[in-house]
Amino acid sequence: MIKSILSLVLLVISVVLSIKHGWDTFHYKKNPETIRMMSELGITDTFVPFFGIVTFVIGILLLIPKTYFLGNVINAMSIVLIMALALRAENYKMALIEIPFLVMPLVMIWLKYPFKN
Repeated sequence: MIKSILSLVLLVISVVLSIKHGWDTFHYKKNPETIRMMSELGITDTFVPFFGIVTFVIGILLLIPKTYFLGNVINAMSIVLIMALALRAENYKMALIEIPFLVMPLVMIWLKYPFKN
């Protein structure tokens, strides 16, 4: 029971964060700090819509039981990509900040989908 509740809480948090980050990615030009961060990571304007779409797709995949695992794997891979870009840019603080967000999809895989029989 506790495992299902924890899984549900992490699912809701992960879906909300995915949708929020996807929305923010499409509106990044309104936030100068985001523009600075993306340029520091080497992400060009042509790749920004791709990252926004992938982030939205992750949120949707997490909600569907059959694609729950795939959504978590893609989420973890996108976080590792961000960490790698941050390390390449020698922004160690950003890479360290991403660690809890990397652990979350891995724990969600271990806990499994909360509404599965």
